[in-house]
Amino acid sequence: QVQLVESGGGLVQPGGSLRLSCVISGLILDYYDIGWFRQAPGKEREGVSCISSSDNNAVYADSVKGRFTISRDNAMKTVYLQMNSLRPEDTAVYYCATPGFLVPCGHEYDYWGQGIQVTVSS
Repeated sequence: QVQLVESGGGLVQPGGSLRLSCVISGLILDYYDIGWFRQAPGKEREGVSCISSSDNNAVYADSVKGRFTISRDNAMKTVYLQMNSLRPEDTAVYYCATPGFLVPCGHEYDYWGQGIQVTVSS
């Protein structure tokens, strides 16, 4: 019954911005940490960011720190990833995921969205 659905991807020029949304159904979002991941062609899956349920603290990969911002709206059951100053190397399929009920960021992620394409190109 738990379902995560990403939206907001697409094609953007270098230096531009996109905001990804992850709508999560089948749970009370207040109790779930949510992470964003990405996978580029020929590359391993990479953790991008994660936001906690307990204190709203967030962590970021070094590659996106200062450019990306994660946020959450528990009432709307939505987690966002604001992506600014986008670079061609940000091109990837982006996924949102959760480790589960009261499971912190950094543990195994058991529930995943379908992924959405982000392409940064002129």
